[in-house]
Amino acid sequence: MAIETTIQHLNGHSPNGVDKVYTNGKNGSRPIPPAEATENPYAIPPEESYDPAFESLVEQMLRRLGEDPTRDGLKRTPLRVAKAMDFLTSGYSQSLAEVVNGALFEAEGQEMVIVRDIEFYSQCEHHMLPFFGKAHIGYIPKGKIIGLSKIARIVDLFARRLQVQERLTGQVADALVEILQPQGVAVVTEASHFCMMMRGVQKQNSFTVSSAMRGAFKENASTRQEFMGLVTHSR
Repeated sequence: MAIETTIQHLNGHSPNGVDKVYTNGKNGSRPIPPAEATENPYAIPPEESYDPAFESLVEQMLRRLGEDPTRDGLKRTPLRVAKAMDFLTSGYSQSLAEVVNGALFEAEGQEMVIVRDIEFYSQCEHHMLPFFGKAHIGYIPKGKIIGLSKIARIVDLFARRLQVQERLTGQVADALVEILQPQGVAVVTEASHFCMMMRGVQKQNSFTVSSAMRGAFKENASTRQEFMGLVTHSR
């Protein structure tokens, strides 16, 4: 949903007479008048709008907080917030099938596969404040394996929603079970929560660990211990 501004010529027109055009993620495009372009050819048009209803809510919030949405530093804040929230909650508009996109392959073995230290960023559904950390994921194939980058994308799919860490951990595990039908899946997440760091108890050095074990990892203690030893080794 990025804004793409094409400057055809510094006076606002290309040699063939086509006006400079800006493209907006939700509202299409419009030609920019020459006078506007010559004043500052690099500026984004001030009347640009992305999601008017959402921007109006942000403006109301700013006023409620005692701010002036018309002052220079806040003029485009409602627009920026609308775009940021669309990105941060983009997991709602994606499906598991779209993320995997056919990246499944025949398994050549049945050894444990681990992807460690996958960064994720999410928002707590209780206060809409960020929590962030790392996910460690392992599975034992039973006929199929998945492209490694898809594991990270599955984490993002569920992290980019309003979440709680416990649910996020379980959703990632259940998604891999659904996709792969493996012998087992293990997911461990470690995260710091701004709702504990910036407010409330204000414990900046605290972090939360959550785990979800499925199949062989839940049923077999030695398999579970092997996974935990590998994801915590040299850390």
